[in-house]
Amino acid sequence: MTSATLDAGPSAATFPAARTDAPPRRARRRYAVVGTGQRARTYVDGIGEHADVADLVALVDTSPTRLRHHADRVRLSGRAEPALYAAEDLDRMLVDLAPDVVVVTSPDRTHAAHVATALGHGADVVVEKPLTIDAGGMYTIADAVRRSEGRLTVAHNYRYSPRNAALRQVVADGRLGDVVSVHFEWLLDAAHGADYFRRWHRDKQSSGGLLVHKASHHFDLVNWWVGDAPETVYARGGLKFYGRPQDAGERYAPDLAADDDLRALYLDAAHEDGYRRDQDPFAPGATIEDTLSVLVGYRDGANLTYSLTAHSPWEGYRVAINGTRGRAELEVVERCHATPGLPGRLGTALDDGEACCPTRPRGARLVVQEQWGTTEEVRLPAEHGHRTGDAALLRDLLRGHLDPTSGGPDADPLSRRAGLVDGLRAVAVGVAGNRSLATGQVVPVSALGTRL
Repeated sequence: MTSATLDAGPSAATFPAARTDAPPRRARRRYAVVGTGQRARTYVDGIGEHADVADLVALVDTSPTRLRHHADRVRLSGRAEPALYAAEDLDRMLVDLAPDVVVVTSPDRTHAAHVATALGHGADVVVEKPLTIDAGGMYTIADAVRRSEGRLTVAHNYRYSPRNAALRQVVADGRLGDVVSVHFEWLLDAAHGADYFRRWHRDKQSSGGLLVHKASHHFDLVNWWVGDAPETVYARGGLKFYGRPQDAGERYAPDLAADDDLRALYLDAAHEDGYRRDQDPFAPGATIEDTLSVLVGYRDGANLTYSLTAHSPWEGYRVAINGTRGRAELEVVERCHATPGLPGRLGTALDDGEACCPTRPRGARLVVQEQWGTTEEVRLPAEHGHRTGDAALLRDLLRGHLDPTSGGPDADPLSRRAGLVDGLRAVAVGVAGNRSLATGQVVPVSALGTRL
């Protein structure tokens, strides 16, 4: 059996006793969540919102404080409290409770071990992106899926955003003809971008860097939009803004104590594992890049030019897809500016749309122009950023197996649910990109040793 552990905390940390009696068979699917940081709340709360078909039976983490915080929230919501397990007891939890689904929201470096362990017990697995951070993890997960009866789903929630789905539909309808090139620029503002340099993400050995942790979202979108597999990768980039002393004042210093969740999950738990959620993004020691450019060649001949900037004054993305019959352009402004130093907001303030930035109002615009034709703007529904994709993803994950009309695969011609191959293809670009950064060479995806 594959062993799965998070970094163990000090021996003085004590965990509540684990439940040892296996519960009776239930009509609802039974879920366990591994890793109880901030992202876990999406699943903990989502399972509660779909309580007629889902039941949270266990939480697993290295920190008793984080476990207790989530368990208290579940109890206060009127639900039965889940069993709590230390990370090193993951195998025991899987034997004790035999959950139907294990949700992995632990740090990226642990994904491969946790996914393989859960699959080894026959559970279905939902893993947060990225699937894993390196070629070894890719092989471990692919081998575990091959050996298991469990099903793997990768939580690529950007596929569930209506604006991204609208672009997918334009390509699927053949309006652009054969895709020949994609140009994709993603901008993180200096508040959001800095957050990756405050956390464990600043260590490439833990996160794979932004080419893996953040950009796997973006590479997955391109793979999905064009329906193709990446074949070669060339990357350039570096640490141009963060990770070095500069006169930033307190603009980048969040106050964890001002936010109840951040205080409970990180500030109050720091004594157990030494993890600091509020590191100085300009302190030395960051080993990830904040400015990246990538050229990707696809199996059927298309090329992707991709750029990621993690210190922009505004946040959003621009993508253009060129085909033999036309061109589509999607521009998204998620935040037109950031306001520094607001307590409890990690240095970020939501803007007020057009009233705030009339020259660049928040919103999305999709324009299609077929060859010899005039431009057409595709109407897009209003969205609320990450939350819109998360809500649709959760409906699919938690209800899709029972009700195809809720977003199951039979009702989704756009194939939004991402599986093993989708997850591998998304991280393959970032993993190969990291090799290219290190060697200065074009890296074939086939060199990673996992067939895509």
